[in-house]
Amino acid sequence: MGRVAKSAADVLLADRDFIFSKDDEPHAKRRMEILKVHPEIKNLMGHEWRTKYIVAATVALQVFMAWLTLEWSWTFYLIAVYVVGATANHSLFLAIHELAHNLGAKTLNANRIISMVANWPICIAYCITFKPYHLAHHKGQGEEDVDTDIPSRWEGTMITRTSFGKVDHCFRKAVFMFCQIFAYALRPCLTKPELVPFGGWLALNWAVQLAFDGAMAAAFGPKCLLYFLLSTFFAGSIHPTAGHFLAEHYVVDGIAETYSYYGPLNMLTYNVGYHNEHHDFPNIAWSNLPKVRELAPDFYNDLPQCASWPGLIFRYIFDDQMSPYSRVKRDKKGDKK
Repeated sequence: MGRVAKSAADVLLADRDFIFSKDDEPHAKRRMEILKVHPEIKNLMGHEWRTKYIVAATVALQVFMAWLTLEWSWTFYLIAVYVVGATANHSLFLAIHELAHNLGAKTLNANRIISMVANWPICIAYCITFKPYHLAHHKGQGEEDVDTDIPSRWEGTMITRTSFGKVDHCFRKAVFMFCQIFAYALRPCLTKPELVPFGGWLALNWAVQLAFDGAMAAAFGPKCLLYFLLSTFFAGSIHPTAGHFLAEHYVVDGIAETYSYYGPLNMLTYNVGYHNEHHDFPNIAWSNLPKVRELAPDFYNDLPQCASWPGLIFRYIFDDQMSPYSRVKRDKKGDKK
């Protein structure tokens, strides 16, 4: 441990193990540096009142589509699921991400309630479970046994270490990308189940979700639930918006461990592509993240960027040097020597 990637060549040497760093995560330091030079950024902090209306419109769209496609042929049904359903549900994923930071309303409980509504078309209760894992990712980015956003060693072994060559490695990565929603959903719960003890809000999340699922099945039949479930699956599969799972923290240039994407897909995903800005200022809502870059271009314009989410999915699958190990890890705070 303790090796830090300094160049692209260094990453090539790290393709069968994680990239270990002795440095702290970069965002807390940069946040202090930015605020010294641009204190006006503090004016951008706070919630975005429009989030709840966008969530309501997206949920309504998904309910409408679940009803509209009931009698469609499988070909057009699956096209609708992939193009409309998966895009809408991925937008709801990112709405729940915003609400986990309490950026959709003034109060904690209001954010929780809105996130439960956003959770409805996803079909499986997860918004209350997501928050503690995600906040741990922010607080301890890259930290061993803290950041569950990082692939597990088991994933690295199954996808990369035991592969029989480039073709097999690419095939395994393609299978992982197709099914990656399961890794993101199950990895936190299996590796750190103690982070979300059962409580009233978790019970309410499941009760509200099951009530919605039951109401939809009673009103339109069980096939509408299939629309929601397939939308959720493809939202986290090989889908253009799902490229942000890779783009945010997979090391592609040998130096940076967080990347921003400034392309048009941000319009569908609550500006999650502004990821350096988000990690630097997690208390600034999605609508103001572009303004962070505008106010502090001297800190962001020269950072490595992701040009294309779909392009990065393609590169991850077919570039033999990219793997689950293309992530920066560091010792847990308090364990550093």
